[in-house]
Amino acid sequence: MNRRETLKLMGATALATMTGLPQLAQAAGQEMVVVVKIAGIPWFNALEVGVKKAGGEFGINASMVGPSSVDPAQQVKLIEDLIAKKVAVIGLVPLDVKVTEPVLKRAQAAGIKVITHEGPEQAGRDWNVELIDSVKFGEVQMERLAKDMGEEGEYVVYVGTLTTPLHNIWADAAIAFQKKNYPKMKLATDRFPGADVTDDAYKTTLDVIKAYPNLKGILCFGSQGPIGAGNAVREKKLGKKIAVVGTVLPSQGKSLIDDGIIREGFLWNPTDAGYAMVAVAKLVLDGKEIKDGIEVPGLGKAAVDVANKQIKVDKIMRINKDTVDALIKGGL
Repeated sequence: MNRRETLKLMGATALATMTGLPQLAQAAGQEMVVVVKIAGIPWFNALEVGVKKAGGEFGINASMVGPSSVDPAQQVKLIEDLIAKKVAVIGLVPLDVKVTEPVLKRAQAAGIKVITHEGPEQAGRDWNVELIDSVKFGEVQMERLAKDMGEEGEYVVYVGTLTTPLHNIWADAAIAFQKKNYPKMKLATDRFPGADVTDDAYKTTLDVIKAYPNLKGILCFGSQGPIGAGNAVREKKLGKKIAVVGTVLPSQGKSLIDDGIIREGFLWNPTDAGYAMVAVAKLVLDGKEIKDGIEVPGLGKAAVDVANKQIKVDKIMRINKDTVDALIKGGL
């Protein structure tokens, strides 16, 4: 190869590299990372499946991260790292909306879009996406608990943390529904945290059983709550006396459901939730107008509250002996 041919080849290579730079930059600019409450639990593993599936379909480099423990400060640190990385979109399932508000506003100031799930009160976001009606979600679970308690007696409520937004909204709705409709039922004490960690819910339940010998029901908002509570109730052979109801994954709760310990579980599909967050991010990145009745890929037609930046569909699922096997076959 002579000098002229060599220089021509080098020039072509350089040109290809230079023209590729904008494409690489564009691909890097289409990165979305979803920060969840805690890494490694089945619920968020399922959510991650949806995040990655949507990322592949929409051409977004989408991934998920989460703290090693249920700690809002760890969420803040992860978000700070993503701001420094200059991702295009940050997704968040918040633990404490007040703690994460300042860092999300810094993200927005840096031009990063913010999509939340389970964060209707989270400031510093572009849109919040929900697959359930929050009040209804609390009410239907209390309705089931009341049925299994014979509409009377003492019960307790677990949430992930005392600052987890939707868990406490659901709990408020459930308790209000009980007071209005089941006057012979009584909340034995203030709600307990720990429903995002199986061991915490298990230990709390052992303590609650000792402290409240007349207890007839446990209502858990947090996917590990019914598992921990159910394990404790089964260990103490109190499955016929104490009803456990709450949010739970079918694959995790099957044995407890089959044994009649968990009387019924309620949830939406976490895989759909992860998919929806990325789908909405795609709409935002493409500059699409989001208005009431919009068709969100993977969700269908959604109710949109533009003023409050809320996108909502109603996809409550009931997990019981009749439905659990089919839901597990479906990937849950």
